[in-house]
Amino acid sequence: MPKPKSDINSRKVRMGMVGGGYGAFIGAVHRRAAVMDGQIELVCGAFDVDPEKGRQFGVNELFLNPERSYGGYKEMAKKEAALSSAEGRMDFVSIVTPNHVHFPVAKTFLEAGFHVVCEKPMTVSLDEAKRLRKIVEKTGKVFALTHTYTGYPMVKQARHMAGSGEIGKIMKVIVEYPQDWLLTRLELQGVQQAVWRTDPRQSGPAGSIGDIGTHCANLVHYITGLEIDSVCADVNTFLSGRKLDDDANVLIRFKGGARGILQVSQISSGEENHLNIRVWGDKGALHWNQENPNHLDLYAAGAPVRTFRRGQGYLCDQAKLATRVPPGHPEAFIEAFANIYLGAASAIRQAESGRKQPPAPDFPTVEDGVRGMAFIETVLESGKSDKKWTKFKKF
Repeated sequence: MPKPKSDINSRKVRMGMVGGGYGAFIGAVHRRAAVMDGQIELVCGAFDVDPEKGRQFGVNELFLNPERSYGGYKEMAKKEAALSSAEGRMDFVSIVTPNHVHFPVAKTFLEAGFHVVCEKPMTVSLDEAKRLRKIVEKTGKVFALTHTYTGYPMVKQARHMAGSGEIGKIMKVIVEYPQDWLLTRLELQGVQQAVWRTDPRQSGPAGSIGDIGTHCANLVHYITGLEIDSVCADVNTFLSGRKLDDDANVLIRFKGGARGILQVSQISSGEENHLNIRVWGDKGALHWNQENPNHLDLYAAGAPVRTFRRGQGYLCDQAKLATRVPPGHPEAFIEAFANIYLGAASAIRQAESGRKQPPAPDFPTVEDGVRGMAFIETVLESGKSDKKWTKFKKF
């Protein structure tokens, strides 16, 4: 029988969420971002590993129908799949759990017929990432990975300028992400965000490399298109007793000859969230700083620095599309998340309407997730090795 015609173009895209309950930071960010443009509504969820706490959170904090505030993700997938669109069946799930749960949750919902938006890193191993990619390919569902910083308008402008040859052939990239929030053993004080991020059973094999290093690697690839050939990594755990890395320095050789430096740290005193990237080509250079995200600087030898500002008519189309308010009104973190959700919602509408998906959607996909896990495993292997250079793992 032919597939019933979807009603998705006459209503909001319906979202469910796994994780993000009491004490969670990122879940609330996702919920705010998802609904920002009026395209998405939250209709259900399984918000906690404790079934009763999860149900209470959905009802008491988010005012969901008690029948759709579930005790676990398996129950949620089964019951949502049994609903019809007319009954309010969700269209996609947002996964905001600790890393070790990403794969089983994504697999469950993809195989139950739902699209997926997932926090990074996508999985806890490259093998899991490859398996998930096969599931996405087999099901044909939309899969978006929330590498937030690709959603900033001026990052999209930097991508346009690098890709159009405005700075010439790229020769060198430096990207760094220093923080200081793990300068003390917060995990011993019961701080939820620190507890799971420093626990290899929940975070996977990497600490700072997985948490913020993957953002750096993804940002480099998004802006420049460069692929890593090999790395030489120094991976450190400075706080005694901590089980995962809290600092790393990585030299990078890119395919095609460009060179790079990637530095991440969560024990850098006085730093808040200082992600920044500098890209040097043979005609000019681009500098972008996440703590001043509405500006992008263009450098050229012997010329004054040119600053491009968010919201202006001279920007590329993708930067304009990612902008919501007029010049001078800052946009930042939650809006960047919202751009990923907006792109995913558009792709889901296309998929449910039977229209062909674009070959390269402007949001991180499962392929970026696999590349991210290859980055983590290569850097960790290099950090443990006496060899100077380690070839990037095939993905």
